[in-house]
Amino acid sequence: MSTRKNVAKAAGIILALGIVSRILGFVREQLLAVKFGATGVSDAYVAAFTIPDFLYNLLVGGALSAAFIPVFSSYLAKNEEEEAWKMASTVINLVIIIMLFCIGLGFLFTPELVKLVAHKFTGERLSTTIELTRIMLPSVIFTGLNGFLMGMLNSYQHFFTPALGSVIYNIVIILFGYFLADKLGITSFALGVVAGMALNFMVQLPSLARYGLKYRPIIDIHHPGVVKMAQLMIPTLLGLAVSQINLIVNQNLASGLSEGSIMALRLANRLMYLPLGLFASAISMAIFPTMTGFAARGEMDNFKKSVAMGIKAIWFITLPAQVGLMVLSVPIVRLLFEMGEFTPAMTEATAWALVFYCVGLFAHSALQVVLRGFYSLHDTITPVTTSLLTIVLNYLLNVAFIRYLGHGGLALGFSLTGIFNFAVLLWLFRRKVGSIYGKDILISGVKSLLASLLMGVTAYLIAGELSGLAETKHGQLIQVGAAIAGAVVVYAATTLLLKMEEALFFINLIRKKV
Repeated sequence: MSTRKNVAKAAGIILALGIVSRILGFVREQLLAVKFGATGVSDAYVAAFTIPDFLYNLLVGGALSAAFIPVFSSYLAKNEEEEAWKMASTVINLVIIIMLFCIGLGFLFTPELVKLVAHKFTGERLSTTIELTRIMLPSVIFTGLNGFLMGMLNSYQHFFTPALGSVIYNIVIILFGYFLADKLGITSFALGVVAGMALNFMVQLPSLARYGLKYRPIIDIHHPGVVKMAQLMIPTLLGLAVSQINLIVNQNLASGLSEGSIMALRLANRLMYLPLGLFASAISMAIFPTMTGFAARGEMDNFKKSVAMGIKAIWFITLPAQVGLMVLSVPIVRLLFEMGEFTPAMTEATAWALVFYCVGLFAHSALQVVLRGFYSLHDTITPVTTSLLTIVLNYLLNVAFIRYLGHGGLALGFSLTGIFNFAVLLWLFRRKVGSIYGKDILISGVKSLLASLLMGVTAYLIAGELSGLAETKHGQLIQVGAAIAGAVVVYAATTLLLKMEEALFFINLIRKKV
């Protein structure tokens, strides 16, 4: 139970600041949509952001989660802090050198890089994308450093400052976009990305210093921790590169569709990632150091319980969110984005993609826990193997669906690929560690799904009854707010009637906090 309390406390910190960050993220996306709509200009910004985002996901999502945090945390768990910092210093210095080299190449070969992520762009869309890409490339160095600071702070069970950094990042982009968009156009958002990432880095440094910042200007490639991290990182980078390739394939296919398709996919993807980024990431990030500690000490039963607990908690939150986003797709998109240059037709296009993105939300959410289960065991080969299979599957599904569903087909292909990846990895994980309390996970998931479906019907009926209010922003807010409020009441009541352990746990947690 103490483990649960520690994880819940950590998840609560991440979640609280995550909510603020996600709200600001929507303000950022809303500002972009209002200023430029779903047009060729906004498509160019999204495409230009692909390359920095690609490197971010490789470094922060891959190298850190799969390799750096497990190795660094293992040294701390064994009270070998000095060795942990020797390893960290070497890795940080190597990454700085590599990133500077990559940024230099990026400046030289920007047109070729842009053709890789949006090969059907021509004319002004192409030239704008090249210009924005070059502006945002320097942010990559801060991206890598931010990731390592976050990993070290999380290993010390410190979650506040890394989560605060993302809040500051979004605030800076909003300020740049709001005050400079009229003068600099879409360039203002690109400059905001660089400034926001730099400030994020500076905010985290003082917190790490309080734990005894022991960075050294050394490169010891023979250090056991560095060797171990390299062994874990290389296959993981390959696997994440595969995942990013899937997204780039989707974007390339979308670049041949009507203008605004890429922006519609981006906004829908951001909405889908709201519950995933808030709840699934908060829970999986909070539980990861605990899982790593159990694995390092050989406490396998506690390790498997923590994995099962993570999946059940994530499904308890994300399944109702998945159903809610699907049934309220049009009202939510209309409320958040339909103003300024963002038209009702753009609302329909974004909502269309959102429904298909949400099909696989439960799988993408739980996948984060399963992946971290493999990483805690220092196994990165297995996730890579399944990821390789998804390249072909993703491409085949996209080509099959795009001719019938347009950009919605790309979202559906993404969802089905995620479901396949999760199912295969969960099966392989069970084969690796034995029973993972699968019956408990299944029962909890079915109960959450039943309660979510009942909740979805409630939300749909309430939104339908209040559809006459959708002519104004105030009315749209009432419509969506009432539908969500009714849905929450129904879901909470249903899960309590079903005596779900997760519902009781969250209720008790809230009661204690109050």
